[in-house]
Amino acid sequence: MLFLAVFCGFLAEYQLEHVIEHQREKELAKALYDELLDDSTVAASKIVNRLEKEKDMDYLSSYFKDSSLTDLPRKFYPAYTTSLFLINTYSFEPKDGILSQLRNSGSMRYFKSLALQKLLGDISVNINNVRYRNEQEYQFFASPIKPFMLKYYDWSWIDSLRKQDAAANLLDVIKNYRKSNKNIESKILNSKSFDRVEASNLVLFYKQMLVSSRTLQYNNYITTNHKILEVLRLHYHLN
Repeated sequence: MLFLAVFCGFLAEYQLEHVIEHQREKELAKALYDELLDDSTVAASKIVNRLEKEKDMDYLSSYFKDSSLTDLPRKFYPAYTTSLFLINTYSFEPKDGILSQLRNSGSMRYFKSLALQKLLGDISVNINNVRYRNEQEYQFFASPIKPFMLKYYDWSWIDSLRKQDAAANLLDVIKNYRKSNKNIESKILNSKSFDRVEASNLVLFYKQMLVSSRTLQYNNYITTNHKILEVLRLHYHLN
């Protein structure tokens, strides 16, 4: 009888521990799912914005080649600004708070699926690649784009634009400006020393860097993100 009581107690404790681990597994899966789902939405939005930015860069590089540097059309400065000034607005910064918690606390063991564990390793690599690529893009902005902008960009234009809605996101302000009939006078500073070929090549090189980021690092992250969401939905009945 004593042996049976101890054995039953052991079974009860084991079952309780199993229930607690299973509950913890579901909680972590839900937290990870929510984090990845949020990032999936943000990443998709960044891709759409980047495609629009690439169109502006095509227009800008073409304009630099042979159009007037003194009689600028109304749409020139919005394209000039989105192409060469707005950087962080178009960068996707993936979150990995839950993923880091799983890795650092040893909680990855709760996930029994080998496929899921592999995907979590893949997305960690994807996140590092996205961050490294963002840093490369920023370094190119710091030099040579920033010196170019300081010499040839009319900062009074953007100052006037911001005054129209100082609290709004600059990209939204630009979108509203494009839809409106307002016209802010603009010019290319130091136009006499402006090298058309060099400026056009600068824009096109930067565009190729952005295209590469979008089609490789960003796309790889999105693909892995979606696979993980599918596995989590299947195993933990999430929606």
